[in-house]
Formats: sequence, structure tokens, C-alpha cells
Amino acid sequence: MIIVLLGPPGAGKGTQGERLAARLDVPKIATGDVLRAAVRDGTPLGLEAKAAMDRGDLVPDVVIMGIMKEALASPMAAKGAILDGVVRTTPQADGLADTLATLGRTLDAVLLFEVDEEELVRRLSGRTTCDVCQRPFFGREPGEACGVDGDVPQGTLVRRKDDEPEAIRKRMQVYRDQTAPVIDWYSARGANMVRVDAIGSLEDVEARVHAALGLT
Repeated sequence: MIIVLLGPPGAGKGTQGERLAARLDVPKIATGDVLRAAVRDGTPLGLEAKAAMDRGDLVPDVVIMGIMKEALASPMAAKGAILDGVVRTTPQADGLADTLATLGRTLDAVLLFEVDEEELVRRLSGRTTCDVCQRPFFGREPGEACGVDGDVPQGTLVRRKDDEPEAIRKRMQVYRDQTAPVIDWYSARGANMVRVDAIGSLEDVEARVHAALGLT
């Protein structure tokens, strides 16, 4: 199965995507991960991406989709993939559709995680992140030691500026402005849009995902 994950920041897409990928025995492919890997490996598209970033520009969608095409064409994605952060705008949805068509693949579902804005503000404003390993924590205070870095030098928990309540609301507005058209784009093309209530325990949300996709 090839599944696109949509949802606002803090909705749990990454965590649920990893669980779903494990359940289906397919990789979870995140735009940031494949982009960094291409830059690190010095691939032709990775060099194009690095040049854009060095100029302070956004990496063009055509470059991102080229990197995504390479990932989807790799043996690891032979049985499918969970795509996290790949589609944020309608041009990216269009680009992914073209990429899949070129590869002779089809999109099985668009999984939309839905969470009330106030719940997201509550979640994200209570999040701290290790300044070394970047692992997020909830219910812990800035200044505490991370404690899970292993062989990595011990990090300190910090609250990112974009996790302040006002910044979260601005991110939500950007998400609504960008993603509402994406939802309409997929709906107009008859995509299998699966809406999931993302409030609850990890296990509860996971069960809703499985039920919505018909997994037993």
C-alpha cells in the first residue's frame, strides 16, 4: 500500500506513520529524511537540493519529487510506503500523482489526522526537545537533562520558539491555508480519503487507523 499522511503539526502523523509502516512491513518515507540522505550521499538531485539550501532558497518541488521518485523506485518500497510530509500543497499533490503514474504505482489512501486546534496548542506548548538528539518530550520542563542520548553527549531540554502558543496558532493557520486545497484536490479526484480522530491514546488512534483502512 502507498498511503499519504496529512494532518496538522502535533497530530501524531509521525508516530502513527511509524506504527502503520511496521504493521504493513513497508518503510515510512519522510521528505526531510530522504532530502538529507540525498544531500549526504551527494546524489545529482542531492547536489541540486544543497545548492538551493546554500542560497537560502526552498528546495524546488521538482527536485523533491525527483528524490521521492528514487525512494519509491528503490527495492525497500517494493511493497509500498507511508509518505509523511510529502504532500503539503496542491503542486506537491500533483507532482506525487505524476511520479506514481511514471512508476506505474497507485495511491491507496490519504490518511487525514484530525485534531481540535485547542488540543494541538495544549500538546505542542507542553513539548520540549533535546538540543542534542532532537527527541521530543511531553510533561518535562526546559533545562532538564535529556537522559536518553546514550553515547551522544548529554543534551538539555529546550522549548522551541515555534512551540509557543501564538506561534502554534500561526502554524495552524498556514496548515489550513495550504492543506484545505490539498484535501479538495484529492476529493475532486476520487481519492480514498480516510479521516481519523487523532485525539486519544496512541493505541486508541492506532486502532482507528487500522479500522479505517480495513486492517485486522
